[in-house]
Amino acid sequence: MSSTPSAQYSLTIRIEIEDTPGMLGRVASAIGDAGGTIGAIDLVESEHHLIRDVTVNTPDAEHWEEVTAAIESIDGARVIDTTDRTFQMHVGGKIEQHNRHPLKTRDDLSMAYTPGVARVCSAIHEDPERAFQYTIKRNTVAVVSDGTAVLGLGDIGPRAAMPVMEGKAMLFKEFAGVDAFPICLDTKDTDEIVETVERIAPGFGGINLEDISAPRCFEIEERLKASLDIPVFHDDQHGTAVVVLAALLNACRLTGRDLMDLRVLVIGLGAAGVAVTKILIQAGVREIIGCDSQGALSTERADYLDGTMTPIKRWYSEQTNPEKISGGPTEAIAGTDLMIGLSGAKVIDAAALSTMRPDPMIFAMANPNPEVSPEEAAPYARIIATGRSDYPNQINNVLCFPGVFRGALDVRAEQITEPMKMAAARAIAQIITDEELREDYIIPSCFNRDVAPAVAEAVAAEARASGAAQAERNTIGFAASDVEALRSP
Repeated sequence: MSSTPSAQYSLTIRIEIEDTPGMLGRVASAIGDAGGTIGAIDLVESEHHLIRDVTVNTPDAEHWEEVTAAIESIDGARVIDTTDRTFQMHVGGKIEQHNRHPLKTRDDLSMAYTPGVARVCSAIHEDPERAFQYTIKRNTVAVVSDGTAVLGLGDIGPRAAMPVMEGKAMLFKEFAGVDAFPICLDTKDTDEIVETVERIAPGFGGINLEDISAPRCFEIEERLKASLDIPVFHDDQHGTAVVVLAALLNACRLTGRDLMDLRVLVIGLGAAGVAVTKILIQAGVREIIGCDSQGALSTERADYLDGTMTPIKRWYSEQTNPEKISGGPTEAIAGTDLMIGLSGAKVIDAAALSTMRPDPMIFAMANPNPEVSPEEAAPYARIIATGRSDYPNQINNVLCFPGVFRGALDVRAEQITEPMKMAAARAIAQIITDEELREDYIIPSCFNRDVAPAVAEAVAAEARASGAAQAERNTIGFAASDVEALRSP
């Protein structure tokens, strides 16, 4: 368990406190001694006794009982009630639908619905491309999952995956103004998932695949990219890869390294590990070693030689580890510049980092507990990044996917190409100036509001330059063809 108090384990504790000097201070001290961190303190009632709501962050749920017991141990203090703030946020779901236009008069009804809507339906029937002009398709993304690879929870099913997909929809809207809707499918069958997404695609401008286990996720994405004329993006693969590359570009800028000279160890070869490797190769990295649960991949490993290795790992073995290094992460990390962890907690001993080249870079991104803790890595590493928000240099996909889809939707790109992903990575990296760049700031905050617009513009510009764009965007964010259509009778 983490020892750092976190908002995910946050309680609102309603406390009745005697109205005597120093009582609130005694309560606050007791909460701190029990491992809690106080946020807001609100006065609820003050007529007879003081009743206050105290917001407390703790390291884990086990600390809640310790905190409330510490409060109860104080004469003159009594816990009335506790509320789990994370669960409270999810009551009734986290998203809802809003109308963009008022519906108050007969005229409103006649235009929004019958009979006026028939004219718009007929126009789209005559020219299906007008769906991008006159329906939500122009700005709506489906967040599709089967619930088989959710966060660090694994295969928890479509119902349990919904809170994550709702959260994804919130991020799309908050950071890029993209309307997104969670769709969790009650099937693990690849053919059924592909067919279902193909059937719902007419109502969406893009498809964001999420938390689908490997290796099925690779086939699902490739088949949908081939069959649909809207962008399909598996964020667990490509969002992670883009942000890792952005962080690495800045880490190399800070340490004076060249991508072509790097030696990289990737631990964990699921969807994210494979995608990160692919984007690093495209960016110019020439020496990569990948480790899965059986150790370093190579064309000399037993499962490659006997033909039992999966196709994607066969590809990986053929494209990486030219020296045929064997063994686990502890052996493979020797002589590397960068370790990228996309696996699980504590898979490598911190002492092994001492065998890396000078000024080593550690991207330990397993959540919630990284491959090696930042505290343990600190004596050996110059740069440390994680997937967590409570450490510097959080590699967070929210830096990528809202802006990528915003840019793709704005110019009606049919696909999100490899050059568009590279453009997104460079745009994220360039948010940090030379003056701002330092060891604990190689990647922007996920709340940096400059990121999504910069990524969107870079993606749109690359799409236009490469011919992937189907429309030119004008200054108000509408395609020029849309404006012309509004002038038409």
